[in-house]
Amino acid sequence: MRRPMVAGNWKMHGTRASVAELIGGLNQQALPADVDIAVFPVSVHLGQVVEGLSGAVVSIGAQDCAVETGQGALTGEVSSEQLLDVGCKLVLIGHSERRLILGDSEEQIVRKFAAAQVAGLVPVLCVGETLEQREAGETLAVVERQLDSVIDALGVAVLSSAVVAYEPVWAIGTGLTASPEQAQDVHAAIRARIAGKDADVAGALRILYGGSVKAANAADLFGMPDIDGGLVGGASLNADEFGAICRAAGN
Repeated sequence: MRRPMVAGNWKMHGTRASVAELIGGLNQQALPADVDIAVFPVSVHLGQVVEGLSGAVVSIGAQDCAVETGQGALTGEVSSEQLLDVGCKLVLIGHSERRLILGDSEEQIVRKFAAAQVAGLVPVLCVGETLEQREAGETLAVVERQLDSVIDALGVAVLSSAVVAYEPVWAIGTGLTASPEQAQDVHAAIRARIAGKDADVAGALRILYGGSVKAANAADLFGMPDIDGGLVGGASLNADEFGAICRAAGN
Protein backbone atom coordinates (compact mmCIF):
# COMPACT_ATOMS: atom_id res chain seq x y z
CA MET A 1 0.00 0.00 0.00
CA ARG A 2 1.50 3.31 -1.09
CA ARG A 3 1.53 5.97 1.62
CA PRO A 4 -0.29 9.14 0.46
CA MET A 5 1.61 12.39 0.09
CA VAL A 6 0.50 16.01 -0.12
CA ALA A 7 3.07 18.65 -1.05
CA GLY A 8 2.55 22.41 -1.12
CA ASN A 9 4.51 24.38 -3.70
CA TRP A 10 4.58 27.99 -2.50
CA LYS A 11 6.26 29.14 -5.74
CA MET A 12 7.48 32.77 -5.68
CA HIS A 13 5.13 33.79 -2.86
CA GLY A 14 5.79 35.06 0.62
CA THR A 15 7.50 37.64 2.79
CA ARG A 16 8.98 36.92 6.20
CA ALA A 17 5.78 38.23 7.76
CA SER A 18 3.36 36.25 5.59
CA VAL A 19 5.46 33.10 5.89
CA ALA A 20 5.41 33.45 9.69
CA GLU A 21 1.62 33.72 9.55
CA LEU A 22 1.37 30.64 7.33
CA ILE A 23 3.68 28.67 9.61
CA GLY A 24 1.49 29.62 12.56
CA GLY A 25 -1.60 28.43 10.72
CA LEU A 26 0.00 25.13 9.75
CA ASN A 27 1.10 24.50 13.33
CA GLN A 28 -2.56 24.78 14.40
CA GLN A 29 -3.80 22.25 11.84
CA ALA A 30 -4.83 18.73 12.77
CA LEU A 31 -2.69 16.99 10.16
CA PRO A 32 -3.15 13.26 9.51
CA ALA A 33 -0.40 10.98 10.75
CA ASP A 34 -0.84 8.55 7.85
CA VAL A 35 0.03 11.09 5.14
CA ASP A 36 3.48 12.41 4.21
CA ILE A 37 3.18 16.20 4.12
CA ALA A 38 5.73 18.62 2.68
CA VAL A 39 5.98 22.28 1.77
CA PHE A 40 8.30 23.92 -0.75
CA PRO A 41 8.99 27.57 0.16
CA VAL A 42 11.06 30.13 -1.71
CA SER A 43 14.75 29.42 -1.04
CA VAL A 44 15.28 32.62 1.00
CA HIS A 45 12.62 31.42 3.48
CA LEU A 46 13.85 27.84 3.87
CA GLY A 47 15.63 28.42 7.17
CA GLN A 48 12.63 30.25 8.62
CA VAL A 49 10.26 27.45 7.60
CA VAL A 50 12.54 24.64 8.80
CA GLU A 51 12.74 26.30 12.20
CA GLY A 52 9.08 27.29 12.35
CA LEU A 53 7.77 23.81 11.49
CA SER A 54 10.32 21.87 13.53
CA GLY A 55 7.62 20.46 15.78
CA ALA A 56 5.19 19.60 12.98
CA VAL A 57 4.84 16.47 10.87
CA VAL A 58 5.81 18.47 7.81
CA SER A 59 8.92 17.94 5.70
CA ILE A 60 10.57 20.87 3.94
CA GLY A 61 11.58 20.85 0.30
CA ALA A 62 13.21 23.21 -2.17
CA GLN A 63 11.73 24.29 -5.49
CA ASP A 64 14.90 23.62 -7.50
CA CYS A 65 18.57 22.72 -7.13
CA ALA A 66 21.77 23.30 -9.08
CA VAL A 67 23.05 20.91 -11.72
CA GLU A 68 26.36 20.79 -9.82
CA THR A 69 26.88 19.20 -6.42
CA GLY A 70 28.90 20.53 -3.50
CA GLN A 71 30.18 24.09 -3.58
CA GLY A 72 31.82 26.11 -6.30
CA ALA A 73 31.61 28.90 -8.85
CA LEU A 74 27.97 28.82 -9.93
CA THR A 75 26.63 32.25 -9.04
CA GLY A 76 23.00 32.41 -8.00
CA GLU A 77 22.55 28.64 -7.65
CA VAL A 78 22.02 26.52 -4.54
CA SER A 79 23.38 22.98 -4.50
CA SER A 80 21.51 19.94 -3.24
CA GLU A 81 24.08 19.53 -0.46
CA GLN A 82 23.42 23.09 0.71
CA LEU A 83 19.68 22.41 0.68
CA LEU A 84 20.21 19.28 2.74
CA ASP A 85 22.40 21.25 5.15
CA VAL A 86 19.65 23.84 5.78
CA GLY A 87 17.13 21.10 6.56
CA CYS A 88 15.48 20.14 3.26
CA LYS A 89 14.35 16.57 2.63
CA LEU A 90 12.99 16.93 -0.92
CA VAL A 91 13.38 19.03 -4.06
CA LEU A 92 11.15 19.69 -7.06
CA ILE A 93 12.79 18.78 -10.35
CA GLY A 94 11.51 19.87 -13.75
CA HIS A 95 8.45 21.86 -12.72
CA SER A 96 6.68 23.16 -15.81
CA GLU A 97 7.52 26.75 -14.95
CA ARG A 98 11.20 25.78 -14.86
CA ARG A 99 10.83 23.97 -18.19
CA LEU A 100 8.70 26.47 -20.09
CA ILE A 101 9.59 29.86 -18.61
CA LEU A 102 13.13 29.42 -17.34
CA GLY A 103 14.33 27.06 -20.04
CA ASP A 104 15.42 23.99 -18.11
CA SER A 105 16.36 21.38 -20.71
CA GLU A 106 15.92 17.64 -20.34
CA GLU A 107 19.69 17.36 -19.86
CA GLN A 108 19.63 19.89 -17.02
CA ILE A 109 16.65 18.13 -15.41
CA VAL A 110 18.50 14.80 -15.48
CA ARG A 111 21.58 16.40 -13.90
CA LYS A 112 19.49 18.07 -11.18
CA PHE A 113 17.68 14.79 -10.46
CA ALA A 114 21.01 12.98 -10.11
CA ALA A 115 22.51 15.74 -7.97
CA ALA A 116 19.54 15.62 -5.61
CA GLN A 117 19.87 11.88 -5.08
CA VAL A 118 23.64 12.08 -4.59
CA ALA A 119 23.03 14.53 -1.73
CA GLY A 120 20.32 12.39 -0.17
CA LEU A 121 17.32 14.50 -1.17
CA VAL A 122 14.15 12.95 -2.59
CA PRO A 123 13.53 14.34 -6.09
CA VAL A 124 9.92 15.09 -7.02
CA LEU A 125 10.00 14.82 -10.80
CA CYS A 126 7.32 16.96 -12.45
CA VAL A 127 5.87 15.99 -15.82
CA GLY A 128 2.93 17.29 -17.83
CA GLU A 129 1.61 18.60 -21.11
CA THR A 130 0.43 21.98 -22.36
CA LEU A 131 -3.13 22.61 -23.55
CA GLU A 132 -1.96 22.59 -27.16
CA GLN A 133 -0.29 19.22 -26.67
CA ARG A 134 -3.40 17.76 -25.00
CA GLU A 135 -5.66 19.01 -27.79
CA ALA A 136 -3.27 17.47 -30.32
CA GLY A 137 -3.54 14.11 -28.57
CA GLU A 138 0.11 14.24 -27.47
CA THR A 139 -0.36 13.98 -23.69
CA LEU A 140 1.08 10.51 -23.23
CA ALA A 141 3.90 11.04 -25.71
CA VAL A 142 4.99 14.21 -23.91
CA VAL A 143 4.79 12.70 -20.43
CA GLU A 144 6.57 9.52 -21.49
CA ARG A 145 9.35 11.52 -23.14
CA GLN A 146 9.86 13.52 -19.92
CA LEU A 147 9.97 10.31 -17.87
CA ASP A 148 12.22 8.48 -20.30
CA SER A 149 14.84 11.23 -20.27
CA VAL A 150 15.54 10.42 -16.62
CA ILE A 151 15.08 6.66 -16.90
CA ASP A 152 17.27 6.31 -19.99
CA ALA A 153 20.07 8.37 -18.45
CA LEU A 154 20.00 7.08 -14.87
CA GLY A 155 18.09 3.78 -14.94
CA VAL A 156 14.58 2.98 -13.77
CA ALA A 157 15.82 2.05 -10.28
CA VAL A 158 16.36 5.73 -9.43
CA LEU A 159 12.57 6.10 -9.24
CA SER A 160 12.50 3.80 -6.21
CA SER A 161 13.73 6.76 -4.15
CA ALA A 162 11.79 9.48 -5.92
CA VAL A 163 8.27 10.81 -6.40
CA VAL A 164 6.60 11.70 -9.71
CA ALA A 165 4.10 14.54 -10.00
CA TYR A 166 1.81 14.76 -13.02
CA GLU A 167 0.84 18.39 -13.59
CA PRO A 168 -1.05 19.24 -16.76
CA VAL A 169 0.29 22.70 -17.56
CA TRP A 170 -3.16 23.91 -18.65
CA ALA A 171 -4.51 23.24 -15.14
CA ILE A 172 -1.79 25.00 -13.13
CA GLY A 173 -3.07 28.21 -11.58
CA THR A 174 -5.90 28.48 -14.10
CA GLY A 175 -8.75 27.16 -11.98
CA LEU A 176 -9.14 24.37 -14.54
CA THR A 177 -8.68 20.86 -13.22
CA ALA A 178 -8.41 17.55 -15.00
CA SER A 179 -11.36 15.40 -14.05
CA PRO A 180 -10.50 12.54 -11.69
CA GLU A 181 -10.92 10.18 -14.63
CA GLN A 182 -8.65 12.23 -16.91
CA ALA A 183 -5.99 12.41 -14.22
CA GLN A 184 -6.32 8.71 -13.44
CA ASP A 185 -5.82 7.80 -17.11
CA VAL A 186 -2.48 9.61 -17.22
CA HIS A 187 -1.37 8.31 -13.82
CA ALA A 188 -2.17 4.75 -14.91
CA ALA A 189 -0.23 5.27 -18.14
CA ILE A 190 2.78 6.57 -16.19
CA ARG A 191 2.71 3.55 -13.91
CA ALA A 192 2.31 1.19 -16.86
CA ARG A 193 5.24 2.81 -18.67
CA ILE A 194 7.47 2.27 -15.65
CA ALA A 195 6.09 -1.23 -15.04
CA GLY A 196 7.27 -2.16 -18.51
CA LYS A 197 10.78 -1.60 -17.22
CA ASP A 198 10.39 -2.68 -13.56
CA ALA A 199 7.07 -3.75 -12.08
CA ASP A 200 8.28 -3.50 -8.48
CA VAL A 201 9.46 0.09 -8.91
CA ALA A 202 6.18 1.00 -10.62
CA GLY A 203 4.05 -0.58 -7.93
CA ALA A 204 5.78 1.30 -5.12
CA LEU A 205 6.15 4.66 -6.88
CA ARG A 206 4.01 7.51 -5.59
CA ILE A 207 2.49 9.60 -8.37
CA LEU A 208 0.95 12.90 -7.29
CA TYR A 209 -1.55 15.01 -9.19
CA GLY A 210 -1.05 18.75 -9.48
CA GLY A 211 -3.18 21.38 -11.14
CA SER A 212 -5.67 23.50 -9.20
CA VAL A 213 -6.05 20.94 -6.41
CA LYS A 214 -8.24 22.30 -3.61
CA ALA A 215 -10.25 21.00 -0.68
CA ALA A 216 -13.40 20.78 -2.81
CA ASN A 217 -11.94 18.34 -5.35
CA ALA A 218 -9.16 16.62 -3.38
CA ALA A 219 -11.15 13.63 -2.15
CA ASP A 220 -12.42 12.76 -5.64
CA LEU A 221 -8.93 13.03 -7.12
CA PHE A 222 -7.25 11.10 -4.33
CA GLY A 223 -9.87 8.38 -4.57
CA MET A 224 -8.51 7.26 -7.94
CA PRO A 225 -6.41 4.06 -7.72
CA ASP A 226 -3.20 5.48 -9.23
CA ILE A 227 -3.33 8.97 -7.67
CA ASP A 228 -1.29 8.90 -4.47
CA GLY A 229 -1.80 12.50 -3.35
CA GLY A 230 -1.28 15.99 -4.66
CA LEU A 231 1.24 18.67 -5.48
CA VAL A 232 -0.75 21.73 -4.43
CA GLY A 233 -0.09 25.26 -5.64
CA GLY A 234 -2.18 28.27 -4.63
CA ALA A 235 -4.30 26.36 -2.10
CA SER A 236 -1.15 25.55 -0.10
CA LEU A 237 -0.81 29.25 0.79
CA ASN A 238 -3.91 28.98 2.97
CA ALA A 239 -3.30 26.83 6.06
CA ASP A 240 -6.95 25.85 6.51
CA GLU A 241 -7.36 24.87 2.87
CA PHE A 242 -4.08 22.97 2.81
CA GLY A 243 -4.96 21.18 6.05
CA ALA A 244 -8.28 20.09 4.54
CA ILE A 245 -6.50 18.73 1.47
CA CYS A 246 -4.10 16.77 3.68
CA ARG A 247 -7.01 15.30 5.63
CA ALA A 248 -8.71 14.32 2.36
CA ALA A 249 -5.61 12.29 1.49
CA GLY A 250 -5.76 10.59 4.87
CA ASN A 251 -9.38 9.62 4.33
